[in-house]
Amino acid sequence: MNDERLMKVLLAPIVSEKTSRASDLSGQYGFRVMTDANKREIARAVELMFGVEVDRVRVLNVKGKQKRFGQRLGKRNDWRKAYVRLKPGQDIDFGGGA
Repeated sequence: MNDERLMKVLLAPIVSEKTSRASDLSGQYGFRVMTDANKREIARAVELMFGVEVDRVRVLNVKGKQKRFGQRLGKRNDWRKAYVRLKPGQDIDFGGGA
């Protein structure tokens, strides 16, 4: 696993009520990740990009919704998300504020 690949694994943080509550209570953070990324790559990517220690990674595959585009039926893309739990005392600040 080279650093170039690890920099591409995390696509975006998931910021919602559920993930903010999970980060406050148990130190878990949600990320949208590449569909072919595994748990070890996700953990190493978070450690590389944010300088924290990862305790556990849970991964979910999210199926794309069926949508109608005019008269045609379509489907949104499938995607993958990861919930990353950090070791006690670690924290990620997405806001970047002081």
